[in-house]
Amino acid sequence: MNYQKLMEEQLSGLEKNGRTGANAPSLLLHSCCGPCSSAVIATLSSVFKITVFYYNPNIDEKTEYDKRAREQERLIGVMPAMHQVQFLEGEYHPRDFVNIAEIHKHEKEGGVRCSICYTLRIEKTAKTAHEGKWDFFTTTLSISPMKDAVLLNTIGSSLAQKYRVTWLWGDFKKKDGYKRSIEFSREYGLYRQDYCGCSYSRRDSDRPLL
Repeated sequence: MNYQKLMEEQLSGLEKNGRTGANAPSLLLHSCCGPCSSAVIATLSSVFKITVFYYNPNIDEKTEYDKRAREQERLIGVMPAMHQVQFLEGEYHPRDFVNIAEIHKHEKEGGVRCSICYTLRIEKTAKTAHEGKWDFFTTTLSISPMKDAVLLNTIGSSLAQKYRVTWLWGDFKKKDGYKRSIEFSREYGLYRQDYCGCSYSRRDSDRPLL
């Protein structure tokens, strides 16, 4: 499926229905880090009232987790947006990830362990969006060339039905999204980590995962 086209159709529908300006819908945007969120915020902040949801228990080193969280918060403070972007930090309980992923610790990146990790983070986003009455939810994860957009959108659309919140389709690497994230990282001097977050990905971080 062309998730970029599906998203554009959603955005077009919002405009046709007058959901613009002060009437813009709210979006809970799960973010893995500042660099990945940068291009997504630039794309969507003119359409949505965005709250960036930093929820990443897969980052199992507290110093690394904090470093990424503060960079995310700093980016929101300096990056211009039509609608002011809010920041919401989720609870940090790395055992929540380890308890479900450790059995798959010997797998390579992109396997079942990653699918479990995506589901954990996106489901928390969906649940939070439902409880907080956001109109839409989505994740920045698809901006990475290493992330499977089909899997991410399958997970998100399934959870949308469970929690009754609209999933915003997306493959944010499209239309030079990943390239733009690198450019924004340079512009704002963002810290770009070279592994996804967990100790298993750090073990295999001989190549960039973002």
